[in-house]
Amino acid sequence: MLPQPSRRRISPRRLAALASVSALTLALCTSAGNGRLSPGAFAPGAGPSALSRTSAHGPCMIGGNRSVQMSEGIPTAPGYTRSTGTVRALTLMVDFSDAPGEGDALDRYREFFPQTREWFATSSYGRLDYRPEIPVPDWLRMPKSFRAYGIERGAPFDPGYRELVRDIVAEADPEVDFQDYDLLNVLVTPNAGPAALDTVLSVTFAGNKEAPTADGVPVANASFVYSRQDDGSGSYDRTGYRVLPHENGHVFGLPDLYTAEGGGAVGHWDIMSEDWGANNDFLAWHKWKLGWLDASQVGCAAGRGTREYVLTPLALAGGPKLVFLPLDAHSGYALELRTRAGNDEAVCRPGVLVYRVDANVDTGMGPVTVFDSRRDSGGCTRAPNVHAELSDATFASGESFEDREAGIRVTVLAAEERSYRVRVTRASAAP
Repeated sequence: MLPQPSRRRISPRRLAALASVSALTLALCTSAGNGRLSPGAFAPGAGPSALSRTSAHGPCMIGGNRSVQMSEGIPTAPGYTRSTGTVRALTLMVDFSDAPGEGDALDRYREFFPQTREWFATSSYGRLDYRPEIPVPDWLRMPKSFRAYGIERGAPFDPGYRELVRDIVAEADPEVDFQDYDLLNVLVTPNAGPAALDTVLSVTFAGNKEAPTADGVPVANASFVYSRQDDGSGSYDRTGYRVLPHENGHVFGLPDLYTAEGGGAVGHWDIMSEDWGANNDFLAWHKWKLGWLDASQVGCAAGRGTREYVLTPLALAGGPKLVFLPLDAHSGYALELRTRAGNDEAVCRPGVLVYRVDANVDTGMGPVTVFDSRRDSGGCTRAPNVHAELSDATFASGESFEDREAGIRVTVLAAEERSYRVRVTRASAAP
């Protein structure tokens, strides 16, 4: 674990819960060609859409050891849901005798849609057509009370959780053909379990070899959402839905970027770190992993010497988005331009974001670290319950990032409305 100092106003119980669920997501199975869950035994599937790359990107194709459960390596390992094209999300609203759904089940559905679909459309530049479907528009009542399942921290491999999945399948199967869907969203009535500010129960699990089957396919690709996240200001209606894009990020193969210390390593620069408070997109590295960037939009700065690159705002379609500087076969630095637009509506200091990606660090253990250009400034966002320190981490015109040991220097040369120009200097080529 690589903890970072955290100033988040968040309860100790919740931090413990975050750490406990950080390594619960495994690869799921899809079959090539149709995007459906693989029938029969557990086996690697099609995985995300093919990564756009050229031979020049070879040195930047970092990878993790096999022991890493969910690696930041490129390309994403086989077995995850496709992240481009049409993806059908089976969405079920579930309640219990001791936690009956309050109001219409469709009201629960509307807490997350159409916002989640729009969030993915914006982040992917239209390359992901995310379609939530509700074949059962009412509350799906479970045969046992919530308390009887013994779910405390969302651990999907606990016996109680496996029993819950089996019961969901049994109750939904008469009206649902599970072969028709790419992933499962279970929207649990929010009065089941504690509030999210106390303990996080929301969790995603996939690729579980012991997952029950339905219609001949394993239900091994599921996100469970309980109480929504809040930034402490009562902003549920505006920000609460983002817990679902975070959980679905795991379905596409992305790891948790927070640690037991909270969002101190990445802050709100990626929804896989903090999905409440200030709005946040995916990092450019993640967009490349997900197939949302073309090879022409990714620069691989692996050679010795000095070279200049142009970066355009990550939130806007088109133009170069990412420069990667490999350090070794497992890690490197990433550069991208973040401005206030799209899913980055709350960026308070536009500029070049510099972060290190380590494919050998597991989910929830700090696989990405953002470098702060303004250390101990307190940040520029004032949203409550958010790790504010890194909100002004970006590098502005005339500022530089340097790793003397690696012989790397990055300088922001010029900042224009639609592009920034950076100079990358390497004392030696990547090994």
